[in-house]
Amino acid sequence: MSNTLEEFVAKFRSDELSILRNAHWNWSVRPVHSTLGAGVLSLNRFCTSFAEITPEEGASLAAIVKELDGRLKAVFAPQKMNYMMLMMVDVHLHFHVLPRYAEPKEFGGLTWTDSGWPALPAMGDYADRASDPALLLIRDALK
Repeated sequence: MSNTLEEFVAKFRSDELSILRNAHWNWSVRPVHSTLGAGVLSLNRFCTSFAEITPEEGASLAAIVKELDGRLKAVFAPQKMNYMMLMMVDVHLHFHVLPRYAEPKEFGGLTWTDSGWPALPAMGDYADRASDPALLLIRDALK
């Protein structure tokens, strides 16, 4: 559980696994991976309600989503993109960015299977890879 921005950044390793940052948002690799290229898109200031973002943060969100979506499609070619904002355990404003795949993918010497396809994603399928060098390879491929 994270209740401050500092706790959130530490838990999700947002600085170490950062792929793209703009003035208001940070997109990073999701350390507990679920599907190949899974990420976390988080607001750069502490906030606990989507309704409290500023117009500038909203415009900045649209811009970074367009960029991250394009990068994921170019690098990993997912069939679909899911964006989940739950904020039940980690209250800081963030989305889980989940590329979805109908077929297994190979990357970083590993096979990645979207076991939830075509329904809900299995959020913890690759929890054992949290310290795997593949996370850094994913980050670098998407930068």
